[in-house]
Amino acid sequence: MPEPKAEDWIRISEGFHLDAQFPNCIGALDCKHIHVKKLLHSGSRYYNYKQYFSIVLLALADTTYKFIFVDIGAYGSNADASIFSSSRLCDRLQANQLALLEPRRLPGSADPPTPFVIVTDEGFALAPHVMRPFLRCNLDDRRRIFNYRLTRARRYVECAFRIPTYKCRVFLSSLQMTLDNANLVIKACVILHNFVRIHNASIDAGLEESGTYPSSTGLDLTRHGRPGSRAGARIFAALGKRKVCRPPPPHVTSQCPTHIICHNN
Repeated sequence: MPEPKAEDWIRISEGFHLDAQFPNCIGALDCKHIHVKKLLHSGSRYYNYKQYFSIVLLALADTTYKFIFVDIGAYGSNADASIFSSSRLCDRLQANQLALLEPRRLPGSADPPTPFVIVTDEGFALAPHVMRPFLRCNLDDRRRIFNYRLTRARRYVECAFRIPTYKCRVFLSSLQMTLDNANLVIKACVILHNFVRIHNASIDAGLEESGTYPSSTGLDLTRHGRPGSRAGARIFAALGKRKVCRPPPPHVTSQCPTHIICHNN
């Protein structure tokens, strides 16, 4: 996937500021364990703390649930901090090769400028561009509010993990394949997930800009737009929970007082 440029980092940070009220944030980082079968001659290297064999997907996500960076294939027994420290993302952060923006003052603050950061959980180490929450003991109100805001920003990567898990049903059970094939499957799911997020966002933006609803798009929702069809899946995914009006099914007689049936998808 393409590496973000300076304008991309600006867009991502603005998204976190508007949606999560966490300024100067360029992504939410976390690890996900992908269940795999026990690999031959692997010992306990892939056996994680959840007591199953896994490989780790390290991902950085934005507020549109798209993956910005991914690192695939780490041992399931490794800790999150060690996986990140050995990743290409960490190397480029430390070498200042990500075209990050110069530090800026927080909105409404007269304090010195603060750098742009990645938000994580307690499993990661604190660094100049990595922000983790305060320890949960002896928190005052300011630190408690900070942890709350950071958690709001970090939940985007957790949601980004859940979306492909339930769309690509292969992740609901262990991957019964070789390690190389498992890495290829995970990469394909990540790329397809980003493609769907970009495609759905463009459809939603077009509908909101034009004010057009499905009943006036000219689409035949009774045949090709039913929820069980592929075209219907794309349409209903783009429309969300908007109300769709369609003619009654064939078994409804003309004596029926309801001539239009409304469905909330």
